[in-house]
Amino acid sequence: MHVKSTDLPATAPLPLSDFLCFAVYSANLAFGRAYKPILDELGLTYPQYITIIALWEQDNQTVSGLGEKLFLESNTLTPMLKKLEAMGYLERRRDPEDERQVRVSLTKSGRRLREKSLKMDLTDATGLAPNEFAKLQEAIVTLRGNLIRSIETDE
Repeated sequence: MHVKSTDLPATAPLPLSDFLCFAVYSANLAFGRAYKPILDELGLTYPQYITIIALWEQDNQTVSGLGEKLFLESNTLTPMLKKLEAMGYLERRRDPEDERQVRVSLTKSGRRLREKSLKMDLTDATGLAPNEFAKLQEAIVTLRGNLIRSIETDE
């Protein structure tokens, strides 16, 4: 018999499965496992892949702008960009108008990855109907925004 957390006394700790943060974290891990076979074919990690997607969306971004979009600190993003550059997927160069800024652009190989990644649609794997998929994505974006705002308010 499974006991629901609502049946437990108020002083009992909640089971891990009842934590929203764990549900989001473990769903992220499941996405990583689902993407892994395809990403392995491309020779990319998931963070490298989302970096490439962000550059498909808008090429020639500053490193700082890209970091904001990806929610990554420069100490995480810079080594990843160096690795992607060594792989031949992007190039980094100083902005001629502002030498303090580094701009990131896709190479021809980086743009070609898009064709190879078209089979990465996991919509069916989620088991969600199109309207459920959109609602869940919107709810998670709202959740993320609320959490970020609460942190900024506390600082």
